[in-house]
Amino acid sequence: MASDKTAEVKKLSVEAATATAAGAHQARKLIEDGAAQARATVEKSMEQATKAAEGLFKVANEAVEFGRGNLEAVAKSAQTWTVGVQDLSRQTFAVVQSLTDQALENAKALIAAKSLKEAADLQANFARSALERALSEAARLQEASFRLAEQATAPLAARATLAFEKFGRPLAA
Repeated sequence: MASDKTAEVKKLSVEAATATAAGAHQARKLIEDGAAQARATVEKSMEQATKAAEGLFKVANEAVEFGRGNLEAVAKSAQTWTVGVQDLSRQTFAVVQSLTDQALENAKALIAAKSLKEAADLQANFARSALERALSEAARLQEASFRLAEQATAPLAARATLAFEKFGRPLAA
């Protein structure tokens, strides 16, 4: 009877050890599988975060480049405007100087006039020619001013067109 009990205790001990080993093996497998799934999830999350960061950096770089282009357009526009205004100022000064010279010549001719009729004719001719010349020069200067405005705003208009083309369309889904 004691040997039966010993055999039974041994049998129960073997069964308990086998069950414990199987449970430990199953627990280890669950832990390893969980760790593998966690590692895969972390790797996938890192990959998505990297792609998102790369996208943000690309957009930021494009914005910086676009801003740089805008500043270059403003600088070119300002330079064109400055040079053009200087040129228009020189032209205007030359016209005023020429009209003044013409007035002085007319004054000399008036002083030398022999009669009142001759003086009146000289003054009428001067007034007519001075008015025609002033209107002609004003039209020429106005046309030059319009050309200058077009040239000075051309870089800015080009940037506005580019901005509309680049940012005016809907984003791709």
